[in-house]
Amino acid sequence: MDARTDAELIQAVLRGDKNAFPELLNRHLNAVHAFAYRYVRNGEDADDVAQEAFVRVWKNLKKFDQTKNFKTWLFTIAKNAALDLIKKKKPMSFSQIGQEDEALDAFLAPYLTGPELPDAAFERTMARAELKTALDALPVGYRTVLTMRYNDNLKFREIAEVLDEPIDTVKSKHRRGLMLLRKLVPGDPPTSTLA
Repeated sequence: MDARTDAELIQAVLRGDKNAFPELLNRHLNAVHAFAYRYVRNGEDADDVAQEAFVRVWKNLKKFDQTKNFKTWLFTIAKNAALDLIKKKKPMSFSQIGQEDEALDAFLAPYLTGPELPDAAFERTMARAELKTALDALPVGYRTVLTMRYNDNLKFREIAEVLDEPIDTVKSKHRRGLMLLRKLVPGDPPTSTLA
């Protein structure tokens, strides 16, 4: 794996380094695919969205304001590509847009620590299922913010940019989403991961 930062890779792409863009793509492809899946809820469509997002990045990289965060810009492009695909396909209810997939590893970190004894593995699986059920029960706005914060590791400012919402709205959805989630999850999840 290339040790260069995203900014260094972008500079290399702009200078004509043919290896830099594939590295940038490989670095972010899984996150973009998972992000797209939450919008389109279909693996093939998520593939198409991820591909379209990276085509748009390739075409517009010269226009990218390098004082901004690349990941935020990339996720904004992916969100727009997903919404474009949704518009082209049959109508989808708004309650389906933004539902979370199984990839909650960062959010489930407290349940993933410790030795993998059969009992621990079973408890981790049960905790994952309970948390997934609770997360699915949240309103889509809260669910989206929580997943972008903990699964995609975006900062509040970056989430606000991607969702095109004021940062105070994002922080409010985060706080309220955590409060609702804590009520829904049996036992209290560790606050160090949720706060």
